[in-house]
Amino acid sequence: MNASVSPNPTAVDISDREFAFQPKDFAKVRALIYARAGINLHEGKQAMVYSRLSRRLRETGHTSFEVYLRELENGSQPQEWQEFVNCLTTNLTSFFREEHHFHALTDWLKERGNQGVRIWCSAASTGEEPYSLAMTCAEVLGLHASIKILATDIDTNVLATASRGVYEASSRGLSAARLRNFFLKGKGANEGSIRVKPELARMIEFRPFNLMSTSWQLGEPFDIVFCRNVMIYFDAPTQRKVLEGIHAVMKPKGKLFVGHSENFTESRDLFTLRGKTIYDRV
Repeated sequence: MNASVSPNPTAVDISDREFAFQPKDFAKVRALIYARAGINLHEGKQAMVYSRLSRRLRETGHTSFEVYLRELENGSQPQEWQEFVNCLTTNLTSFFREEHHFHALTDWLKERGNQGVRIWCSAASTGEEPYSLAMTCAEVLGLHASIKILATDIDTNVLATASRGVYEASSRGLSAARLRNFFLKGKGANEGSIRVKPELARMIEFRPFNLMSTSWQLGEPFDIVFCRNVMIYFDAPTQRKVLEGIHAVMKPKGKLFVGHSENFTESRDLFTLRGKTIYDRV
């Protein structure tokens, strides 16, 4: 979403806005979300920030960005931090998105066999990605194989959707065979919806997690990590910090899957490129 044309390129045209939104307000939002979630908002995101946060101002009864952001910063509304982060995260996903990754995962699973697999989906969003991982594992190793998938996200709203496992029957990326094998069709008032079968859902644990956390208590090391289209929102120092964290929670020679526009060849001491946007942990 692009900001309206303004004589000041860093300001949003507020002539028809419900709330005043000055450059200093945007600067404060940028600083707060960077400190809290590592997200590096560029100058072209003023209108997006206004649109998303103005809804939150209405919901909380605030009459200005200045007061809302001041209360957030001084700690007078600590419960609001999660809503602030939820508003500013971007959640674009679908089943089997970037399908070549799932083909590569299939090959790896066939080569490894049923020895127990631990996978981390670090940006689960509304759940399509972790369920795609679970379906891939089930197709290769069976629904009752020893598969454990940890699915995390900083946004608690999308995690709630993911945990429910209910989607539109017309969701992109699902073949007729997968719909039949892994989903229950809604009936009556739920017609047009599908729900993930319990035996597939049991493979996945959903949990909130902030990649900026100083404590990565995620359990046993992972064989596979999917961290796709997350680093594009981080600057270079933050990317390096997150890569170091991922490296620390992976098994040697574990595989890291990243987004199509992400490249981490400058961190060869941590990960070595082995395929199209697929890295081996050093």
